[in-house]
Amino acid sequence: MSDVYDIAIVGAGLVGSTAAAALAEAVPSLKLIMLDAGPAPVALAKHKAAAGVDDFDPRVVALTRDSQTLLQSIGAWQRVAEKRLCPYSDMEVWDADGTARINFDSSEIQEPNLGHIVENKLLVSALAEQLATYSNVETWNGCTVNDVIEHEGQQTLVVNKKPLDEKANYKDPAQPLEVKTKLILACDGAQSPLRQIKNIATREWDYGHDAIVTTVETSKPHRGCARQRFISTGPLACLPLARDKAAQSNNEHYCSIVWSCLPERAEELMALDDDSFAKALGEALELELGEVKAVAKRFRIPLRQRHAKKYIQAGFALAGDAAHTIHPLAGQGVNLGLKDVAAFVEQIQYASNRAVPLNDYSILRRYQRQRIGDNLSMMATMEGFKRLFGSNDISVRWLRNEGVRSLNNVSMLKNKIVRQAMGL
Repeated sequence: MSDVYDIAIVGAGLVGSTAAAALAEAVPSLKLIMLDAGPAPVALAKHKAAAGVDDFDPRVVALTRDSQTLLQSIGAWQRVAEKRLCPYSDMEVWDADGTARINFDSSEIQEPNLGHIVENKLLVSALAEQLATYSNVETWNGCTVNDVIEHEGQQTLVVNKKPLDEKANYKDPAQPLEVKTKLILACDGAQSPLRQIKNIATREWDYGHDAIVTTVETSKPHRGCARQRFISTGPLACLPLARDKAAQSNNEHYCSIVWSCLPERAEELMALDDDSFAKALGEALELELGEVKAVAKRFRIPLRQRHAKKYIQAGFALAGDAAHTIHPLAGQGVNLGLKDVAAFVEQIQYASNRAVPLNDYSILRRYQRQRIGDNLSMMATMEGFKRLFGSNDISVRWLRNEGVRSLNNVSMLKNKIVRQAMGL
């Protein structure tokens, strides 16, 4: 590898790893490096078979067709599909304060499914395995970036890299190193140390919700249907999960739960024992899936909207949660991040094909212009949904119930909405 990399990707999560693989695939001449603070992912084959609620990753993503296409183009989708993922063909949405219900059915738009639910850890492992096949990508784990120095169009990342012992555990002291690159893509999460180093301001506020995330087993099968119930204290999503592809039976009794609610309600739910929580959850789902038989460890996550005022500086760009975070009620966070990746790769290809410097500001401006409006639009839509379904005003409740009921009866409009959401 050269002493100066073309692009340094910071953050090896879903967005950063996808960016590294997509760049390596699109422009094989690039010299790339990916830096991450954590250890290398576990090999895909070493993840446990899903025999119970504790074997699933509590973090899941609902991937659209656009996201699937991108992951297929780099070979990662095929890898995770051989392990496990769950297509969903239907989506049921209903309001707790009324009788209105809307159903989205993939057969109505002549598609095999509406999307897929994939566990985060499996997809990260699949991406790591795919990245290992590229000779032009170098990956450093156990790295923290302490500073970025710009000089004459070149970026120098001041990095602490922890060495590994013979058991692949990190040991101190960390080794101070410098990584020189023409361009940095920061995919280092919602708290983004690089965004802070670069002094890029954000607009942010609390949603007033905490999300309780867990995996459950239900007495009734989910039958490939994603469910979302809007409760006055916040939306409750129930997403279908599948067992391993190699499993002898296709057990449809496992679901991922994302229960967004007011902090005081979240505190009450977290204080319950598993049996009491299972009973409360079953009631909140109106026993759509029967009794909740088992519950994995629960996690409570404060929800906050955040949007960087700009995505770029000279030789630097933000993507994914480093640039924007939104309410999880529609599961669009990762999909927006992968759309950032697609747009960034498109601009790098454009520059490479025309012999334009990769860090030319016009290239970065084109990326920002392509993504910032789309992300803001989705964030505004999610905020509107949250406020609409969070209102207890009787007139608002009546209007939203009538709206949902009417939309469910207008197939052409309903199907147009779902096709746009799928990226078709």
